[in-house]
Amino acid sequence: MPHNDERLADFKAQRPRLLRLGYRMLGSMSEAEDVVQEAWLRWARTGASVDTPAPYLTRIVTRLCLDQLKSARSRRETYVGAWLPEPLIGTSEPEETIADDVTLTLMMAMERLSPLERAAFLLHDVFDTPLTEVAATLGREPAAVRQLAARARKHVQHARPRYTVAATEADRIARAFFAAARDGDATALSEMLAHDVAIHADGGGKVLAFRNVIRGIERALRLFVAQRRKQAAPPTLLHTTIIDGLPGFVSIDQGNVLQTTALDVRDGRIAAIYIVRNPDKLRHLDETLKRDANGTVGDVQ
Repeated sequence: MPHNDERLADFKAQRPRLLRLGYRMLGSMSEAEDVVQEAWLRWARTGASVDTPAPYLTRIVTRLCLDQLKSARSRRETYVGAWLPEPLIGTSEPEETIADDVTLTLMMAMERLSPLERAAFLLHDVFDTPLTEVAATLGREPAAVRQLAARARKHVQHARPRYTVAATEADRIARAFFAAARDGDATALSEMLAHDVAIHADGGGKVLAFRNVIRGIERALRLFVAQRRKQAAPPTLLHTTIIDGLPGFVSIDQGNVLQTTALDVRDGRIAAIYIVRNPDKLRHLDETLKRDANGTVGDVQ
C-alpha cells in the first residue's frame, strides 16, 4: 500500500482537474468541492495500490457527480425561476479551473443532456479521456459511449465557442453594456443587442428577478428602459471580468443586491445575457469582496 504522503501528493496533483470536472458536471463549484472531498476520503481509504491515479480518481468523481445529478435534477424541477450555473468569476476562481473552452453558454446547452451524455461528452471531448477509460468509468461498452458522446456533441454543437474575445474587447463590451443598461439608453442598447437576444435571470426565489426568459430585442429594450425609470438609484459597477469564458461584470443593484452579468457575444452582438442574483450562488464572491478593502473598482462614470 502506498505511503499516505504519496497518496496525498497523487491526489493534490489531480485535484485541479477533478474540480474542473465536478464543476462542469454539476454547475456548482461548492458542490464540486464536496464531491472532490468525498473522492479524497475514498482514495485515502483505498487499500490497494493504484498505478494510475488519474483514471481511478476521475472514475470516482464522475460516478459521484452522476449520483448528485439525480437529486439535482429533481431540485431544479421546483426551482423558482431560471436556473443558471454558479458563476466562476475571473481571478476569484482557481487558475486551474479555467483551462478549457467550456463557456457558460455551453454549460447551459449541456443542461439538456442526460447525465450519461453529459459525462461522456465532458470526459471524451473536453478532458480528452480515451474512449476505453470513459467506457470503464460509465460502466458501458465503448460503442455505447461513442454514441452517447456523438448525441451530446450534436445537441451542443451550436453552443461551442466559435472565437475568443480578447481581454480588452471583453472589458469594452462589458463597460459599454453596463452604462447603456444603467442609463436605459435604448439607442445604445439597440446597437449592441441581437434581434433575438435572450435574457436569463437567476434569483432562486431569494431576491427579485424575472422568472421567465425575456426574448427579443423589443422586449429587452422595454425592460431596460422601465428598470431605469423605476430605480431610485442607479446600479454600481464593481468590476468587469470574465464569467465562465464570457465578458461580464459584477455590480450592486438597487437594494444592495450583488449580481453578476455575463454576455454571450456572437457576430458582434450580444445574443444572450445571463444574470445571477441568487445569494447562495454568489456567496464565494461576496466573501471575496468583503475581504477586499478596496471592494469597488473600475466604476463606469
